[in-house]
Amino acid sequence: MAAMTSLLYGFHAVGVRLKIAPASIVEIYVDRGRRDARMQRFAARAREAGLRLIEADRQRLDGLAGSGGHQGVVARVQPLPEQLGLLQLVEALDEPALLLVLDGVTDPHNLGACLRVADGAGAHAVIAPRDRAVGLNATVAKVASGASESLPYHMVTNLARTLRQLKQAGIWIVGASDDAPQTLYDADLRLPTALVLGAEGAGLRRLTRETCDTLVRIPMLGAVQSLNVSVASGICLYEARRQRS
Repeated sequence: MAAMTSLLYGFHAVGVRLKIAPASIVEIYVDRGRRDARMQRFAARAREAGLRLIEADRQRLDGLAGSGGHQGVVARVQPLPEQLGLLQLVEALDEPALLLVLDGVTDPHNLGACLRVADGAGAHAVIAPRDRAVGLNATVAKVASGASESLPYHMVTNLARTLRQLKQAGIWIVGASDDAPQTLYDADLRLPTALVLGAEGAGLRRLTRETCDTLVRIPMLGAVQSLNVSVASGICLYEARRQRS
């Protein structure tokens, strides 16, 4: 039986898959009315990889992608080979681990933005609980601009247990909470670190919070009380990178 396929859309998401695993692409649909230089370069790369290009009108592309944000490119792809297990990935690193843990992020746009900023900051993986998280779908891939293809995303059955396993592997678990006694800038993020963030409003679940080694807060100096989780993720990850540079 053939492997189940899924859809990716947009130049970034499809382009990254084309770069890292072209053999996993079954076929690519392209807008027959788009002939600009960007489309021509993309089509040339796809043909060089021996991929099948199918010209389609915008109505069909909209139907495949479920929206009009596909930029004229939709690909049918097979699953990527299974990634390294999380603990094996951590053990294989040649630098201190930098992980992003998302507790309760269910909006695909938020997840896509978190993946994009995590990839930009050089995080090694993103972790989420299987029961309170959105999976990697086409919307996530589009918003992530390719990061969903290049960055390991681990959905785990029991988040608290996974955090305890990471602790045993030498990872410092740092949770973000509005009521933490110390700020993000007081924490030593040069250590192997997992930054744990909850959804805006709900924050960290009790058990997740209790499993953290320490809690930090992002200083809020204006009238706004909280930040979008992707913005908060970016601030935390890039502070870790600043400390390590």
